[in-house]
Amino acid sequence: MTHPSSPAVPGPAPLTHFDAQGQAHMVDVGGKEATHRVARASGRIRMQPATLALIREGRAGKGDVLGVARIAAIQGAKRCADLIPLCHPLPLTRVAVEFGFDEARGAVTCTAQVETVGRTGVEMEALAAVQLGLLTVYDMCKAADRGMVIEAVRVLEKHGGRSGDWVAADEE
Repeated sequence: MTHPSSPAVPGPAPLTHFDAQGQAHMVDVGGKEATHRVARASGRIRMQPATLALIREGRAGKGDVLGVARIAAIQGAKRCADLIPLCHPLPLTRVAVEFGFDEARGAVTCTAQVETVGRTGVEMEALAAVQLGLLTVYDMCKAADRGMVIEAVRVLEKHGGRSGDWVAADEE
């Protein structure tokens, strides 16, 4: 509750994946205008220093960890609607995936940018890309380090559509 002298703070938007009876449904986007939509998401996977070195030096037993993870991330974005029940299948126009090394955290980072021209946003596709990329790093390195931790997966920004632009307050 807001203090009487405080300005009103808007509450959360209503959840759109439920109908008036509370039943889950796929949102009707037929009345929305097709616009250029962009979303960028990121996350990281923490690991032992020796595992990070295996990846950096290309010595992992299963091969090029980041090369395979990049393809998995792209595939994850493309197949998002197959994995998340109420996502619309979207004709993606671009999926760009970058991996990096965060030595301070002992982590591999993943950032994905997904774009389309459509009636709904691509935040879920960007998040799916990051998760699948990081899961692939785990899969390819689990023989060396089963204690890896995937964390900090989040949307960094989105552009386009009726709700306009949104940028995270900080980049972790």
